[in-house]
Amino acid sequence: MSQREDLLAGARKCLVEKGYGKTTARDIAAASGAHLASIGYHFGSKDNLMNTAVIEATGEWGDVFEAAVSASRAEAPPDRLRVLLDALFRALPEERDLLVASVQAYAQAQFDDGVRTVLAEGLRDARRGLAALLLDLDPGEVDPSVEAGLGSMAYNFVTGYLVQYLIDPEALPTVDQAVEGLRVLLPAED
Repeated sequence: MSQREDLLAGARKCLVEKGYGKTTARDIAAASGAHLASIGYHFGSKDNLMNTAVIEATGEWGDVFEAAVSASRAEAPPDRLRVLLDALFRALPEERDLLVASVQAYAQAQFDDGVRTVLAEGLRDARRGLAALLLDLDPGEVDPSVEAGLGSMAYNFVTGYLVQYLIDPEALPTVDQAVEGLRVLLPAED
């Protein structure tokens, strides 16, 4: 592993163990075995390193969703959404600590333009990626209006259920209940 990768691994460990707001540069250096100054050299600041670690960790969710949808061989967008929700609901308990750190990063974005910039870029990528996944397209083929509509809706499902899970895990709906809720809002056209 390179020193940069060691720093990212150390930051991720600190995100899980201490949370976003309580992690110091010294914590990351200790967890990674790297020199404190190497954070500035590789990332410019501790906040940039933490943001990069959060984005990389949340980016792995896209890989989980993609693997689940591909394995299911679902073709229609509603079926692909069902598979995505199932993968999300199964993964939530395994990634709880990292999810808490991600939510802390979202809150921090209101007070730090650097955090906001990094998270906004990740948000755009996530919306495009989710729309592409649901429509079985390459991300580059997703029209901006589809990214804004379908991609945002899918992202809101992911983050909304994530927050619900963190606050009250027992109240999370089943996949069937979530899909039925959509059907009530969007009845089949005659």
